[in-house]
Amino acid sequence: MVFSNSISNLFGKSPIRPLQEHMSLVVVCASKLEPFFEAVIAVDWPTASEVFDRISDDENQADELKKQFRLNMPKSLFMPVSRGDLLGILAQQDNIANTAKDVCGIVLGREMDIPASLQSDFIAYVKSAIETCEKARTAIDELDELLETGFTGQEVKFVKKLIRDLDAQEQKVDKRERKLRHRLFKIEADIPPVHVMFLYNVIDNIGEIADTAERVGNQLELLLAK
Repeated sequence: MVFSNSISNLFGKSPIRPLQEHMSLVVVCASKLEPFFEAVIAVDWPTASEVFDRISDDENQADELKKQFRLNMPKSLFMPVSRGDLLGILAQQDNIANTAKDVCGIVLGREMDIPASLQSDFIAYVKSAIETCEKARTAIDELDELLETGFTGQEVKFVKKLIRDLDAQEQKVDKRERKLRHRLFKIEADIPPVHVMFLYNVIDNIGEIADTAERVGNQLELLLAK
């Protein structure tokens, strides 16, 4: 995926496009969780390290775009959304990329083992969290259409449906998380306590990625209510 080099070109007539570009980068970053954990399960640490490096590059690009967004966004906007609203969405998007990088860094640094009995559910859990991020991006991609229609009409109904879909997906992630935590609980007596602690931490952080994606939708929903 090629992203614009010039932030001024990105801004154009409004700051919506760079916000969408940032979300696209964030989802690219989060989507690499799946190949990362597949390499971890295969005990292929060189590949896991390579994927982590790509995640770090994606996160750095997103971070740079975030900084430029903050620096270049006008203090006042002639738009039906406030600067604070957009910065709030940006902050949640940024948290997704940061958490994805952090969780992979913990796993790679400790060369953590995912117990065989958890592996299938674990990968399904990761995929479900990524799907939540993708649904959040789909909703954010409608922001420009919302502006064009003045936050009225069929477009509002469509975006509300996207947000409901996002909420439903996050609930699926919650169910998978509860199932995974319960299965870990059943075998934790056979695993070194420190390793158990870090496994729970990794599970929590992947859940947080999905939670944060849902919060992106919540922020968008607040815009619709104003």
